[in-house]
Amino acid sequence: MTTATVDTPPLKAWLLLLLLALIWGSSFLLMKKGLLVFSPDQLAALRIGTAGLVLLPWLTQRIKTVQRQHLLKLFSVGLVGSFIPAFLFAFGQTQLASGVTGVLNTLTPLATLVIGVVLFKQASRAQQWLGVLMGLIGTVVLISANSSGDFSLNSYALLIVGATICYGINLNVIKHKIADLSALTITGVSLFLMAPPAFIYLFFFTPFTQQFDQPQFSLAVTAILLLAIVGTAAALVIFNTVVKMTDTTFTSSVTYLIPIVALILGVLDGEPFFIEHGLGMAAILTGVWIANRKKRKPGTMAGQN
Repeated sequence: MTTATVDTPPLKAWLLLLLLALIWGSSFLLMKKGLLVFSPDQLAALRIGTAGLVLLPWLTQRIKTVQRQHLLKLFSVGLVGSFIPAFLFAFGQTQLASGVTGVLNTLTPLATLVIGVVLFKQASRAQQWLGVLMGLIGTVVLISANSSGDFSLNSYALLIVGATICYGINLNVIKHKIADLSALTITGVSLFLMAPPAFIYLFFFTPFTQQFDQPQFSLAVTAILLLAIVGTAAALVIFNTVVKMTDTTFTSSVTYLIPIVALILGVLDGEPFFIEHGLGMAAILTGVWIANRKKRKPGTMAGQN
């Protein structure tokens, strides 16, 4: 029996992955601005509710492709892939620095690979595990560099770990259970299913309307709307497109690039850059390349696809 090999991801997939890294690498700053006025649960509910309405104009025709057997799976994608992580990240960032939150998010590829192998019987290669582990080593270096070598986790870090597990489950469900639906359909319908509970919670179970008179209300609400429209709705369409174009390991590698974006934004904002930062980024990028490098067939010339 022959072992199938994964083709080298196309240039389009790499470009979309870099775009995702830029979008999600900036999302921690947007969350921080939103938390200036809103509580974590208000931020998460407004983010998901808004994102659930943004894609409605594009769903009028695509909704017809959704069959009854898809609904429960799409509901789980919305719940596990968007709704729950939004709350976990919002609460986690109240007690974690944005850089640490971004670094912890890099556990997603490991969670994705383990869940795929254990629960979905997904085939794996040794180089994928090597790439994932090398990426994790790079994140540890970044953690040490960002905290002067004295890194200690608090309980809020477990919220981010829980979010990465949610992402790992979600990636595998999309890849293995609803591959017959388009990326826009998956994103739009799953987010739309989450919009009603999000808005019900926001308006009936939180003092959301009492925040309107806050001095920084305009800044905070603008940040959350950008987070919802660009960082959630648009980004998830791109994300699900990459999942369908490649595989779960490649797509989840975006979480290795997010801390690099956050670090670069920090440097542009006047933060120092240490040699450990460069070493950490190099290890992360090497890990992403190893995990997604095509295993050449015997007799294939280098450079052939």
